[in-house]
Amino acid sequence: MHSSPLPESAYKRILFCTDFSESADAAFEFALDAAIRRPGSILYLLHVIHEPDAQFWKSYIAEIDNVNDQAKKAIDAKVAASYLARIPPSQDCKVEFRIGSEAQTILEFARAAQVDVIVLGRHGHHRSVGQVLFGSVAEKIVRKADCAVLVVPLTYARTAGLKST
Repeated sequence: MHSSPLPESAYKRILFCTDFSESADAAFEFALDAAIRRPGSILYLLHVIHEPDAQFWKSYIAEIDNVNDQAKKAIDAKVAASYLARIPPSQDCKVEFRIGSEAQTILEFARAAQVDVIVLGRHGHHRSVGQVLFGSVAEKIVRKADCAVLVVPLTYARTAGLKST
């Protein structure tokens, strides 16, 4: 075994994207591992709240008292339980929330934060032999990102015995 320390990595800004699905939770293991192995790195946890397309839902949601406060508290609690509890205190971590189109919002955040790698889970199903449907969000990010992208299939995470919540 090589006993000298690893060279410092240029990949210091790691973006983990979550929709709180099982596949996202499994992908978190990869993002956290990447961050911990890179002293001085920053781990961004990003949850994008899909902006309702229908004007009806926009109007309806605006009429409910304190819906934004209630939603924020629920998301904060989910992030704390699912992710923050597993991050060592020494790891720099920033939790971010955005409202918008998932793929576009993730790509905009990654560019603005000068992210080195995006880590996300993969939803999707086999369409035919040898052909896989990533899921529209993961597929768009892979095609349009300016940085490296790690897409973790849920099937791999299950096979490897990775913890998912």
